[in-house]
Amino acid sequence: MADRETEVVAKLAGGVSGLNAAAWDRLAGDDPFVGHAFLSALERSGSVGKGTGWTPATLLIEDDADRLIGAAPAYLKAHSQGEYVFDHAWADAFERAGGNYYPKLQVAVPFTPVPGPRLLGDRPQHLLAAAEAVVMQNEISSAHITFIDEAGAAECERRGWLFRYGVQYHWGNRGYRDFDDFLDTLSSRKRKSIRKERLTAREGLEFVTLRGPEIAPAHWDWMWRFYQDTGSRKWGRPYLTRSFFDLIGKSLADKLLLFLAVRDGQPIAGALNLIGSDTLYGRYWGATEEVQFLHFELCYYQAVEWAITHSLTSVQAGAQGEHKLSRGYEPIITRSAHFIVNPGFRSAVEKFLDEERAAIQQEVEWLRTALPYRSSSSA
Repeated sequence: MADRETEVVAKLAGGVSGLNAAAWDRLAGDDPFVGHAFLSALERSGSVGKGTGWTPATLLIEDDADRLIGAAPAYLKAHSQGEYVFDHAWADAFERAGGNYYPKLQVAVPFTPVPGPRLLGDRPQHLLAAAEAVVMQNEISSAHITFIDEAGAAECERRGWLFRYGVQYHWGNRGYRDFDDFLDTLSSRKRKSIRKERLTAREGLEFVTLRGPEIAPAHWDWMWRFYQDTGSRKWGRPYLTRSFFDLIGKSLADKLLLFLAVRDGQPIAGALNLIGSDTLYGRYWGATEEVQFLHFELCYYQAVEWAITHSLTSVQAGAQGEHKLSRGYEPIITRSAHFIVNPGFRSAVEKFLDEERAAIQQEVEWLRTALPYRSSSSA
């Protein structure tokens, strides 16, 4: 696909791992999830690719000197697993009407419900045009961009893509000196509740914080065991393979932070985080022993404490979870964009999304009234 007017060419690649890492990362910036290391680790570990239902179909925009000037991590999906934006009902309806919903084109970071850039570089309109061309030329039902940032969403809006909203809960640092300073901004009841939860969770346990090279192979063995436990309970089987953790342990060491809970010298739970330029991202958690409030301690409170100490502005602790609200995490709207070919199906989805967005906006407004801060929802 060539665009003579602007002298650029759109291409499809069979993944990120075979592309020049420096050229890719110049477009990706400092977001760890769209960086070459993270995306190629997914491919090289077999977490995506053959047999997973995630076939890499990376979108590339090159100039007339074959320089990469735009890119998007994209996949042909044979199912709707691992996306965290649920369109199973759309697939069922389309297929009951005689259509084939799968494969679909998915622009996303697999298994990662973290809002961020998806249209990399300074050619977002060319990337969107390329995605539309892939769908139309190959008679695919649809293209989807999940957890897209506001800038990318604005580009999708220019082309008339449909929008879907979701809700996540993020913690924001308002210049707190320490964790107690944060607690002082909460209502007395919530402040006492959190202190009680932390005491209960920490009883009889030692807590260890490891960063980058401090995370040894034995720690990855434990983290894999914890991740398997969570994956088997939530999804039936883990999305990520064991080698994925080894790969990011080498290629992303400086961005990794591991919290461990240890009893009698043996880890019983862990939470793995990725460190962004101003945000701590909680990603994988698990435990081999059930301890009351331990999930909150490892995934929420320790993350907040670390973010304050290291002057980060926010903590994102994963998808969903209204229980985060009472712990100082605030509701934010996430966005996904959808290009649907069939006019009748598009019309039905558009009507549904209009109603859903209105309901979610109302929900967020209500949730903000339930925040535990003393003065107001924005205190």
